[in-house]
Amino acid sequence: QVQLVESGGGLVQPGGSLRLSCAASGSFFSIATMRWYRQAPGKQRGLVATITSGGRTNYVDSLKGRFTISRDNAKNTVYLQMNSLRPEDTAVYICNAEVRPRVGVPLNDYWGQGTQVTVSS
Repeated sequence: QVQLVESGGGLVQPGGSLRLSCAASGSFFSIATMRWYRQAPGKQRGLVATITSGGRTNYVDSLKGRFTISRDNAKNTVYLQMNSLRPEDTAVYICNAEVRPRVGVPLNDYWGQGTQVTVSS
């Protein structure tokens, strides 16, 4: 079984920064693409950023320049650096990973529980 555990959320003032982490644990062969999503109250979950196992990144256009996704493959961890935070960034941030349990087995999708980010003065 694979578990994704997010950390690093909290309360921050507008203009501040936070760095989220999501660590994968359990028994598996490899992790392919990892993603960060977010879900604000009363809204649908939306994609924030994507990073492949080779480090290629992609972002929602509206967040480019403020958010940076990265990963440490040795630690099976993905990060989200968030700068110049705004009240509208308030949401639960959720990690997603495509995991290959064993060689030759198709990828499975796993989700974390999420970490709350609140941007408020």
